[in-house]
Amino acid sequence: MNSSNQQPHNILIVDDLADNLRVLSHTLSQEGYKIRCAKNGAIALQVAVKVIPDLILLDINMPGMDGYEVCQRLKDAVQTKDVPVIFLSALNDVLDKVKAFEVGGVDYITKPFKVEEVLIRVKNQLDFQSAKAQIHLLNQELEQRVQQRTLQLKIANQKLADANQKLQQEIAERCKVEQQLIHDALYDGLTELPNRTLLMERIERALQRVKRNPHHLFAILFIDLDRFKTINDSLGHLVGDRLLVAISKIIQQDLRLTDTVARLGGDEFVILLDDIHSLQDATHVGDRLQEQLKLPLNCGGYSLVSSASIGIALSSSKYENSSEILRDADIAMYRAKEKGKACYEVFDEAMYIQTLKAVELERDLRLALINQEFTVYYQPIIALKDNNLSGFEALIRWHHPQHGLISPAEFIPLAEDTGLIVEIGDWVLQEACRVLSAWQQEYASRPDIAALKVNVNVASQQFQKPDFIDKLDQILAQTGLNPTCLKLEITERVLINSEINTQLTLTEIKKREIKLSIDDFGTGYSSLSYLSRLPIDNLKIDRSFIKNISCDRESLEIIKTIITLARNLGMETIAEGVETLAQAEQLKSLNCEYAQGYLFAQPMTAEEAIALILQDELKQSIH
Repeated sequence: MNSSNQQPHNILIVDDLADNLRVLSHTLSQEGYKIRCAKNGAIALQVAVKVIPDLILLDINMPGMDGYEVCQRLKDAVQTKDVPVIFLSALNDVLDKVKAFEVGGVDYITKPFKVEEVLIRVKNQLDFQSAKAQIHLLNQELEQRVQQRTLQLKIANQKLADANQKLQQEIAERCKVEQQLIHDALYDGLTELPNRTLLMERIERALQRVKRNPHHLFAILFIDLDRFKTINDSLGHLVGDRLLVAISKIIQQDLRLTDTVARLGGDEFVILLDDIHSLQDATHVGDRLQEQLKLPLNCGGYSLVSSASIGIALSSSKYENSSEILRDADIAMYRAKEKGKACYEVFDEAMYIQTLKAVELERDLRLALINQEFTVYYQPIIALKDNNLSGFEALIRWHHPQHGLISPAEFIPLAEDTGLIVEIGDWVLQEACRVLSAWQQEYASRPDIAALKVNVNVASQQFQKPDFIDKLDQILAQTGLNPTCLKLEITERVLINSEINTQLTLTEIKKREIKLSIDDFGTGYSSLSYLSRLPIDNLKIDRSFIKNISCDRESLEIIKTIITLARNLGMETIAEGVETLAQAEQLKSLNCEYAQGYLFAQPMTAEEAIALILQDELKQSIH
């Protein structure tokens, strides 16, 4: 603030944001300063030479000429080279601040700023400039007034000492802030472990050592906690954070000072084991972690156990940068998850090739939807009592333009992982309903075709979509298929997820007189309580039991139990994968109602299926 007997200091504010100009202009004017404003660098340079300001507040990020260039030009000009410049910027990186001081700035205030901070820094800088000016004036007077030299020197020295003291205090405060900024930029705020940035720097240094010495060996352990999201969602983020801190301490146990433990974010941690002798050193750490994570941890009053999937990658001269070896450790970690979690896997090149293939397959799968490369095949379902055709199961096939026919076993899991299964499943449902409806309309005089049903598999993700029933109604309306001719096959997994929502959806399906079947029964998670409460019409006996029906007593007993259970609950059974006449006869003797498999027919195109019906060849082929 200016005293009443002094001319007000001239301050030039340069910022491309009108709000910043308004706030700073108003605040500094209230303190008695004379304010001029410029909204860009070019205007600022013109204004500065017309009336030399005592101080310039300068933004960095501006269109056209940035603050660094404006400051450099001011310092190059004779008229303005001595005008102090305080930078105002949202850039808080250390290098940005260093650059600001290199081009001639005297101070640096980080946005968003507090007006109190701006006022004190402006005042200190003007005081400092005033002190310098006074010293200069005193030195001139010393030449003219030899008699007052001693007194004036004492005054000047005292003022210089005060100014220097203030400057030293500001420098000390600035250093403290910079150190905190560096720490925040390199360390995780929750666990105080190194973050990704610092980890990558240390991996880069380790890779440089490998390049200098091919015998130098290090390992990366990529750790991902299993089922952490369940804990976080069910018990809250506070408990989740405490668990992360506790696990970070476990990971650090027994490691050397030369090793690094970092948190990448979320529930992902990485260990850099530097200067090891062999792979065994890394697997030993993996074994230790798996054992220690089996012990319960007390977090926020909860006793929690969280296993981890770990991927291990060994250093090699092939790695050009830290991202590559971290990527391979990540790939190995996902392989560990695929193998059942709570274990570790060591990366090999086959994993990378498989990952690339998966990426390519996902890309091609998305293109397949766009390019309509999918086809629905139809496998006959036979009534065992008279060998008459009961209906078909709709099965998707993918005709890849380069790779030919791709097995559903290869692309369906990927479709489930990527969420594409919903769009694919809706398309299969639409196509199967369209084809059967077209047959029934074209051959309306054939009662056997009118009685046919089509079984369509519904994926868990597809079934649990909130708009599934609306989508089902839309498909039935568009295709004109009688709902009684549609049978939806769901897996046992659907029945254990969100039981209330599942019951509501199943009830809506039954209101439409659509049949419901549980696919691959006996291989999943169903219980008798589910079956007794839910409106299921059919149980499909998995092919793994049918295959061994003649040679494995256990499989035979399971089949008997399923058939008896279904009959007692008012359901029918369908046997999958029937390949021999002996299997069919045995199933018939057990009162299994329906069967499908290569004994009767392989999956076929819609054209082949209707041709088979019209020629009545299916029943003849069984005999």
